[in-house]
Amino acid sequence: MGAIIPDKPETSQSRADRDFVELTTPLLDSLIDTQDPADPLARQFRFDPREADEVPGFHADPVGDLAATAVPGVLHKYHGRALLVLTGACAVHCRYCFRRHFPYDEQRLDEPALQRAIAYLRDDAEITEVILSGGDPLVLSSRRLAAVIEALAAIPTLRRLRIHSRIPSVSPERVDARLCRALADFPHPVVLVAHVNHARELTGESRAAFDRLRSAGVTLLNQAVLLAGVNDSVDALADLSERLFDQGVLPYYLHQLDPVAGAAHFAVDRQEGERLVVAVRDRLPGYLVPRYVIEVAGESSKTPLGPANG
Repeated sequence: MGAIIPDKPETSQSRADRDFVELTTPLLDSLIDTQDPADPLARQFRFDPREADEVPGFHADPVGDLAATAVPGVLHKYHGRALLVLTGACAVHCRYCFRRHFPYDEQRLDEPALQRAIAYLRDDAEITEVILSGGDPLVLSSRRLAAVIEALAAIPTLRRLRIHSRIPSVSPERVDARLCRALADFPHPVVLVAHVNHARELTGESRAAFDRLRSAGVTLLNQAVLLAGVNDSVDALADLSERLFDQGVLPYYLHQLDPVAGAAHFAVDRQEGERLVVAVRDRLPGYLVPRYVIEVAGESSKTPLGPANG
């Protein structure tokens, strides 16, 4: 063990690394193959010593979240839509998380801060879509979520509500009747963007959760991240799309890895990613092929990658 240097200052990044412990759910633990050192689920959720490597180009704020902070809790990057960071908590910790270093303490939404955030969203008439994110917004109680959703419903210019969540696949019992009622009562279309990277994450329990959401009128999409050792093969990507559609979820985005410090070992070369997506397009109907994109800080939208997005 290396020597401990007691007077070394703790940076925000080192503090985030310290706090970013392994976190899973009982369902996810039951799916991880502990006998397989290359298990794609373990790779996503178990700590890897390479997370401590300092790699040029990989840093704490890879997509420019801090520059896009309009008021505490609101990220406003793109025209017509804004993101409400409801919590820093998640049901699981994805080891490649692009917000693993995000200063959630500075964005904490107590009641006064939440009211200021809602006021910001209400006062900008060009915002027609609000995205609930975090962390994972569905770790909050149904009562808390229902109150936020009710406040958003009163914004006259709002036309859509979007929720980004990994809950339906890792903790599907959380998708309960009260949550579904709150979503069904929202006066505008609701979209839930799930986050599933590998077909083995999809179970009978996730199918039931997606069924409940669909019965509440929620449109279901999925965004995945292209990850080395997880889904960087034609078979893995095609199987994921097929299984998602079997559960009523449409593949939406395949993200190039955000270059966050601690996740360089997950990186897949862009040219290889483009080759994979072209090969998936050759195998599957177009509606099962997600758009391969990258998020570049300061750009006005996600940037499509490769000829398959032309």
